Amino acid sequence: MPAKRYHTIFTTWLCGLLLAFCVAQGAVAQQKTLTNGTPAITTTDGVKLYTKIAGKGLPCVLVHGGPGAGSYGLEALAGTTLEQNFQMIYLDQRGSGRSASAPDKNYVIERLVQDLEDVRQQLHLEKWVVMSHSFGGIIATAYAAKYPSRVQGLVLVNSILNLPASMESTATNGYQLLPAATRPPMDPSAPLPQRFGMVMSLLGQQGLMNRFMYANDSTPARLNRAMRGVPANRDFATTLFQGPAIQGYVQDLTPATATLTVPVLVVSGQDDYMVGPDHYKAFRFPNQQVAVVPGRHYALIESPTEFSRAVAAFVKKLPRKS
Repeated sequence: MPAKRYHTIFTTWLCGLLLAFCVAQGAVAQQKTLTNGTPAITTTDGVKLYTKIAGKGLPCVLVHGGPGAGSYGLEALAGTTLEQNFQMIYLDQRGSGRSASAPDKNYVIERLVQDLEDVRQQLHLEKWVVMSHSFGGIIATAYAAKYPSRVQGLVLVNSILNLPASMESTATNGYQLLPAATRPPMDPSAPLPQRFGMVMSLLGQQGLMNRFMYANDSTPARLNRAMRGVPANRDFATTLFQGPAIQGYVQDLTPATATLTVPVLVVSGQDDYMVGPDHYKAFRFPNQQVAVVPGRHYALIESPTEFSRAVAAFVKKLPRKS
């Protein structure tokens, strides 16, 4: 065989072998086991996000509420329960908790959704379970709508999908909680932000906010102890309500649920008037399970047995293949 032809055949074979090796390595990287720890994550626009991975099972990212509450409180008080069923990815959103702020004050919902996708890609996960609490339901559902093929399952815990409806529940039910002798007249025709703001202010002034949000007095005390000394970035929360970014979060996402075919578990507190005890009834996910458990706005902390039972049953039914 001429040397030139031999060289051509060998080069072709070698290139093919290298290509096969790279493809195999890519597949391994895509499917590698997630390691517990605190990986360094930087978004595509340069914001450093705090993440912590703990537990075992299907990878599950926690989309916390607030806005801007951070993930540590839920990790500290519910981590043992959560990590029995999932390998949890505790994520502090940009401008929240232990994560950095966005230098350009970019907190629009599209950017928060992209942050989640950045995290998934940098962790080399083909799919993950997305779990939300409270305000995080808006972000999690928007993510599932944009990236349904990346969502193995969606777990909505005390989650808001229609912010104005939940604000209405807070304004109406919070007002009723105020003692009749101390509450001012409420004009039902006043703009919702005005009524909501007034009720939230009065609940705080009269020391009734904990009673409104929690089923027992021990929960806020435990949260306060857990959060002592933990960094609390508030940039997302303070910026969101000062500019146009809020518009993306006040849209009603419940109609869109009818087209989301991913498996969904909805966990609602039977006395959660912050979200609205009937809020979940507007959800129309074709493949959803609903668990109404005792408690108010923190059912995963205050009803861990019922919560864990619902999650375990949900996980068993999740498809394991891509």
